[in-house]
Amino acid sequence: MSAEAVVLNKVFGILRRELSAEEYVRYLRMVTPRIGDATKELREKTKDLSLDEVIEGAEEIEKRGGGSAG
Repeated sequence: MSAEAVVLNKVFGILRRELSAEEYVRYLRMVTPRIGDATKELREKTKDLSLDEVIEGAEEIEKRGGGSAG
């Protein structure tokens, strides 16, 4: 394991101990690099679909267990 990985493991261990689960997740979201614009991408992917088709697609994903809490 690299020296950087050792340091990161220590940092994340400290954060897990000192922050609540909600605070820890919020921290990870703040420091995780984001690529692209998810809203723009979703709009582009669904631009030719009716609202009913979008809802049906979302329901199918949930049935398959592919739903994701944001």
